[in-house]
Amino acid sequence: MTEVKETVIDGITLHLSSPVTSNQEWIGQTEVLEQLLACWLVIDAKDRPLAPRIVGMPGMGKTTLAMAGAAHREQDLHIYQCTADTRPEDLLVTPVLAGDGKISYHASPLVTAMITGGVCVLDEGNRMNEKSWASLAPLLDQRRYVESIIAGITIHAHEDFRCCVTMNQDESTFEIPDYILSRLQPTLSLSYPARVDELAILQYHLPFAEEEMMAMTVDFLQQAHGLNLDFSPRDGINLLRYALKRMAQRPDHPMSKDDVWSEAVLRVLGEDALDLESMANRREQVLGPESLPHGFADFFFGDNDSLRPDEDDDEEFDI
Repeated sequence: MTEVKETVIDGITLHLSSPVTSNQEWIGQTEVLEQLLACWLVIDAKDRPLAPRIVGMPGMGKTTLAMAGAAHREQDLHIYQCTADTRPEDLLVTPVLAGDGKISYHASPLVTAMITGGVCVLDEGNRMNEKSWASLAPLLDQRRYVESIIAGITIHAHEDFRCCVTMNQDESTFEIPDYILSRLQPTLSLSYPARVDELAILQYHLPFAEEEMMAMTVDFLQQAHGLNLDFSPRDGINLLRYALKRMAQRPDHPMSKDDVWSEAVLRVLGEDALDLESMANRREQVLGPESLPHGFADFFFGDNDSLRPDEDDDEEFDI
C-alpha cells in the first residue's frame, strides 16, 4: 500500500505513523491462525469484524500470530505497545510542539491504522489502565470511532480496519473491566508447540545453528512443557543464540558443548532451570498441584488456622 504521511479531519492535520515493515512467518498451530482470520471476516453488509484477544504465556508468539494475519490479508501492520502509564492521548492523538512554536498533532499507530484501513495490534493490552481502555469503547463496538479530546475531533474507522489485542498470562498485569472484555471477543489461546513445530521455529530464527545444539534446545523445551514450566520458544531462541555466541567466541580453545549448554541455561533462565524436574517439584510444593492462592491471606494462613480472616473479611487481602 502507498504510505500516507498525513491527513486532514475536520480541519485538523494529523501526521500519521509508519507501518511495521518486518515480516514473521507463522509456524504450526494453523488452526489458531484460521480462527484469527475468521474474526476479521465481514460476511454481510450489516456484519462487522471482531476484535479478538490473543492470550498465552510470554514468548509464545502472540504478536507474531497477529503479524502473520495482517500479512495474509495483505494489509499494513501497526503495533501499539501498551504499558501501565499509557494515557488516552497516547492511544489516539498526541500534541507535539513544533520548532515554530505551533502545535502539530500526531496520530498513534492505532489511529493511523483506523484512517488508512490497516491492522493494529494492541500488544500486551492487559498492562493498560481502565481510563485508556474507556477511550476505546466506541471503537470496539458497532460505532467504530474514537474521540480525541486533545485534537477536538471524532475519527471513524476505515471499513478495512482490523484490530486484535495480545495479553500475557502473568501476574504483572491489570484486570480489564468487563465492559471492555465483552468487546474483545473471542479469546484465541496459544498453547505450547509440538516438537516438530518447535524445531521448525528454531530453524527459522537460527538457520545457522548446529543440529546437535538445536536438538538439545528442543528436547529441553519439550521436557519443560511436559512439566508445565513456563519456558517458551522465545526462551529457547535466546538460550541457543547465547550458546552459539559463546562457542564462536573461542575458535582456538572451544568450550565443550555440555559446558556451553549449562552456562547458557544458567545465564538465560537461571540456576533452577539446570534441573527441570526439581524445579517443577519445588513449584508444586509452593503453589500446590491444582491452583494458585486465591487471596493474600492464603500465603500466611492455613484453611483451619484460627487467625485466618473470615471469608467476608478476606476481600481486603485479595491480590
